[in-house]
Amino acid sequence: MVAPSGLPLAACIESDQQMQRIRRLGKKLFNVSNCVIVFGDAPAPAGVDTMADIETAFCHEISASEHPVVVADASIHRSLGQHRHVTGGPHIRFYASHPVYGPDKALAGRICLVDHSPRPVFRESDRQSLADLAALVERELEMRFMNASQLALEKKNKNLRRKSLIDPLIGTWNRGAIMRILTIEAIRCDNAGVPLSLIVADLDYFKRINDTYGHPAGDAVLVKVASRLRSCIRPQEALGRYGGEEFLIVLPGSSHKTAEAVAERMRATIAAQPEAINDVSLNLTISAGIASTDLFPTATTEELISRADVALYAAKDAGRNRVMTATPDLS
Repeated sequence: MVAPSGLPLAACIESDQQMQRIRRLGKKLFNVSNCVIVFGDAPAPAGVDTMADIETAFCHEISASEHPVVVADASIHRSLGQHRHVTGGPHIRFYASHPVYGPDKALAGRICLVDHSPRPVFRESDRQSLADLAALVERELEMRFMNASQLALEKKNKNLRRKSLIDPLIGTWNRGAIMRILTIEAIRCDNAGVPLSLIVADLDYFKRINDTYGHPAGDAVLVKVASRLRSCIRPQEALGRYGGEEFLIVLPGSSHKTAEAVAERMRATIAAQPEAINDVSLNLTISAGIASTDLFPTATTEELISRADVALYAAKDAGRNRVMTATPDLS
């Protein structure tokens, strides 16, 4: 039986506290030397240093059965009578087991009783008590499997939620995610009394790249540009794809001067390394517009983006490959 994580579930829990409680209960209830829980995918103990280790190893070596097994005296049993722990020390004599089934109704293991004296009488009530212990083990397996399934489902849902926020092409935050980040950071910065800046960056002449070299080449360029832009920001800052070839960068705690330095670093990084497309070396550039709450203290996030867009178009009108900052007199 395998947990959703891919690990053998039974092997993970054979020696946990609840299973140990069931073993102690079985040992006391039947007044035997040991009560052992064995799972099909669990290895036998590596060492046999103690009597309990030997008894456990003995139970692991007995073939699994889908039916209850009671051996009153192992020394005269057809197969167990030849076992080394029966013919020699510790001279095991009594053995009983009951199958344990997993949540999938497949045979998962067994619960075993071991003693060093023969037990000629094992009543029907004893068999029922052993079946009850097996049922407790099965309940634990079911609970653990349900918990593991729930954790796996939560992890899967978390991954799906994250995927829904990531642009599938370039691996940055998508438009919805970066807008949500902007809103959250605007509130946080306002409460902390620190500025918030944002950059809207656009890849110059991107349509020309698509028209000349095709959309796959254009997509490859966007991936490279996104990677270079990401290298220019700190972990607490966020980069998202705002439009086709347009990026929104959120800089919490940064003044417009700091944002200008970041944007200029981005511009220089993109311009410094031409991109090879179909054996053609293509010089890439970006234009960027900046807006900051230290210049627009009462602006909403939408107004900041609008201001940054105005600055972006001013940068394009001024010849592209440049950074412009939105100011109250820029319209």
